[in-house]
Amino acid sequence: MESLKHLLSLFTAGLIIISSCGSPTEEKDEKTDADKCKEKIAQYEFVTLKANLEHLSESELDMLPIFIKAANLIDEIFWLQSYGEPKETLLSKIEDPYMREYAVLNYGPWGRLEGHTAFMEGYDDKPRGAAFYPHDMNRVEFDTWRDTLKNSPYTLIRRGEMDAPVVKHYARAYREQLEKISTYLHEAASIAEYSAFADYLRKLAADHFIGDFTVSEKAWMQMKNNNLDLVLRPLDTGEDRLFGLKKSYTAFVLAKDVEWTERLSRYNAMVPDLQRALPVPQEFREQMFGQESEIIAYNALYYAGQSNAGPKIIALHLPQYPAVQKITGTRSMQLKNVTEAKFINILKPIGKLVIHETQNEHISFDAFFQLVAFHEIAAGLNIARTIDENIPVREALREHHSVIEATATDLMALHLITELNNKGHITDEELAEAYITSFASILRSVRFGTAGAHGIAAMIRFNFFERENAFSRCNETNTFIVDIDKMKAAIEKGVEKFLTIQAKGNIEKAEEIIERDAQIPEILAIDIEKINAKNIPVDVAFHQGMEYLKVKDE
Repeated sequence: MESLKHLLSLFTAGLIIISSCGSPTEEKDEKTDADKCKEKIAQYEFVTLKANLEHLSESELDMLPIFIKAANLIDEIFWLQSYGEPKETLLSKIEDPYMREYAVLNYGPWGRLEGHTAFMEGYDDKPRGAAFYPHDMNRVEFDTWRDTLKNSPYTLIRRGEMDAPVVKHYARAYREQLEKISTYLHEAASIAEYSAFADYLRKLAADHFIGDFTVSEKAWMQMKNNNLDLVLRPLDTGEDRLFGLKKSYTAFVLAKDVEWTERLSRYNAMVPDLQRALPVPQEFREQMFGQESEIIAYNALYYAGQSNAGPKIIALHLPQYPAVQKITGTRSMQLKNVTEAKFINILKPIGKLVIHETQNEHISFDAFFQLVAFHEIAAGLNIARTIDENIPVREALREHHSVIEATATDLMALHLITELNNKGHITDEELAEAYITSFASILRSVRFGTAGAHGIAAMIRFNFFERENAFSRCNETNTFIVDIDKMKAAIEKGVEKFLTIQAKGNIEKAEEIIERDAQIPEILAIDIEKINAKNIPVDVAFHQGMEYLKVKDE
């Protein structure tokens, strides 16, 4: 799309470093390939994943290294999904240590923070379908091909006889890794003291071969008393930028944060009332299954697979299957230590630079953490099926689904917090903190560019808020001022607009919005240049593993 090409042109102009590590750039310079890759690596703030593990049981401490071994196999699978071949196939071609490190960060020779452009000679831009589809497959061929499993999130598309497309199940394509993962999950289950945890692990092992995670999702929701947790499966479709169908393997090893979970618990009972206040017709709400919602804070101990590639997510929301949500409710999972790292190293410095001094003090970690919590609650309220055709919204919006869902969720989170204020649960001061912190976070997220749905969704929100006059610019200080009242009105309007697109499955409207608004306007490009000039990181990367975790007293 032209808007995304425009975005990349802004990056190329120097707003975000995107010069190729191994290819000629438009501006000739004397930098070596190593220097260029070193600059790219500097876009990340490296943080160590660690946490207080004293509250873990002995069996949970023993399970921890087993989970990390299983997560490393998820990493192997994701390399095959992202790059198409094992990691060592690429790394064996690279001598420069900085280029090798950057390839590992990106799970391939394409920069995720630079619009998936190649940073090594001999490669074109990353295929939009990654390694899920034949690289020559287009929408016409896909739509005219008759196969009931082609839309499955757990199948690959390959060429068979006479180059005809054929389906290959994940369970067959990744059998070697999945069998080893199954062994690790059963090993962990055998030492688990908590029977519900053991039951979940065994069912998760089986579901990887079934290609449906309904059973293990139900079992996972039955776990209430565990302090160690594991999410390990295909989870998100963001890697599939072609049709938005195929899920990538990812893994999170997590330790519950008891103190912050207690802080969040006050919101659990409020969700039904907040949902009823959404500015949409009742028929829309009937396609939302977030009434029984719980929020738990965790500290991340290990990321692997898609979760470790590109921008790092700071929360997730499960179960994914609407049918399971309707039975069990939902669980929002906030990753407190990673959220805090992003706030301290990225969001707070950006806010100080671009938000007017009269509002700067409103940028707070508590507000950011609350925003993340309500983003995940809102994710459970997104509309599952279209009203008219009764098909999954993901199928109706196709490759645009992730962006529209991310935009709707971000706006809905702000609307839920606004309702907290309307009902007297938070003060006007706290509402202002939420709005201003959220606006500063837009400038954090747009720097992800086209690396994921959240970067594009941030551009859409900025352009939408600008049209609604929800902020102004102080010419003297060249900083933004958020108009609280206009922001409140814009949020309500935006929630209605994007939930209607989901409910109607209006792909034409989705395309129109993305084409128009998924670009960085000139006013914002100046600020990104200013942020980059201060060397504020774009995102975090991790030092992680057992060597960083103190699991027993010495």
